[in-house]
Amino acid sequence: MPISRRAFVFLVAAFAGGMPRVEAQDTAVYTASLDGAQNLPEPNKTPATGQAELRLSPDVKQISYKVTVSQLANPIAVYLQLGSTTQNGPPVVKLWPQGTDRGRTGPVSGVLVEGTFTAADLAGPMQGDALSDLVDELKAGNAYINVRTSDGLENSKPGPGNFKLGEIRGQLKSPAGP
Repeated sequence: MPISRRAFVFLVAAFAGGMPRVEAQDTAVYTASLDGAQNLPEPNKTPATGQAELRLSPDVKQISYKVTVSQLANPIAVYLQLGSTTQNGPPVVKLWPQGTDRGRTGPVSGVLVEGTFTAADLAGPMQGDALSDLVDELKAGNAYINVRTSDGLENSKPGPGNFKLGEIRGQLKSPAGP
């Protein structure tokens, strides 16, 4: 079977070291700036702030994440939740704590949590869904990071270091999107 001229040119280029490189698909990145002003239904007065980054693997099988905070006290949980900028929504991935790790007491600044999750980690209304379904929500701007805190005292009033439903929050956005 004769080889076509196009295939011959390609093979010669490949053996000569001039074969074109195929790059992996760009990895989608979603980021959020976290603060108390984004909390709903009322903003929280807190000095705490943070940053979150979610990075989708090229094969859309896992998402790596990193949440850093500054001037946060008593963190007890970090969740990825569904909801627009004007609504609270259900948690769909518990980012922290995991396993034997527990909340922290006192001030925290720096990386609070980093790791990866897959479709098997989806919970609540997304349990059993494909990771691509979560990616659709991220693309639409319908997901946020929520960092919860607690001073561990039963009847203490909400305040910095004691916002059990969320002290700082940030809507996830792609660099070019919603």
